[in-house]
Amino acid sequence: MKLKTIARIHTDFTSKFGIPRQSGLVDELEATIVFEPEYRNPDALRGIEEYSHIWLLWQFSECADKEWTPTVRPPRLGGNKRMGVFATRSPFRPNPIGLSSVRLLGVEKTEKLGTILRVSGADLLDGTPIYDIKPYLPYVDSHPEASNGFALDEKEGRLTVEFPDELLKKIPPEKQAALKAVLAQDPRPGYQNTPERVYGIEFAGFDVRFTVEGDKLTVIKIE
Repeated sequence: MKLKTIARIHTDFTSKFGIPRQSGLVDELEATIVFEPEYRNPDALRGIEEYSHIWLLWQFSECADKEWTPTVRPPRLGGNKRMGVFATRSPFRPNPIGLSSVRLLGVEKTEKLGTILRVSGADLLDGTPIYDIKPYLPYVDSHPEASNGFALDEKEGRLTVEFPDELLKKIPPEKQAALKAVLAQDPRPGYQNTPERVYGIEFAGFDVRFTVEGDKLTVIKIE
């Protein structure tokens, strides 16, 4: 079976570092889904606006040419403990396919790009190929009693973010809340905990530099 790219998502992340570890962790993140020309038939989206959430089936495009491995080291377990690839959401899989649930914010008709979707909570790199879109059905897709295994179970930010006003003003107002929420999730791998180390993420065209000490993240530079 040959999978076809039906659309691409456009997000504020141009590199992997800093992307939330799961979809839905940062509701403030907004993105747009633009369909490939051959799939811009508006009839294909008829009725989708009646759903509040949708599933995205997509390609780990940055890892598509990498070999899969039966065990991986989940960053949130410190990077020194191996778990089975099928017990994780690692991108290094036999088929590099990702699955994300996102909130559907709106359906818009445009002159140049046809009908596009606006979504929030996506955990995808800018330009990621989308293979399929399906409606999220809470009566079968939601399992509040489910066990989360060894994955972290908190959704709220783990860090307090200190963002000096003079630096925050460099970020467009409509992007500020999303950036602070992303930083609060602690973008670092679990095995990195060096207070003097300077980290950086690329977000919405900006290079955001920060340090972390204890449970406080401090933004020190914006380029």
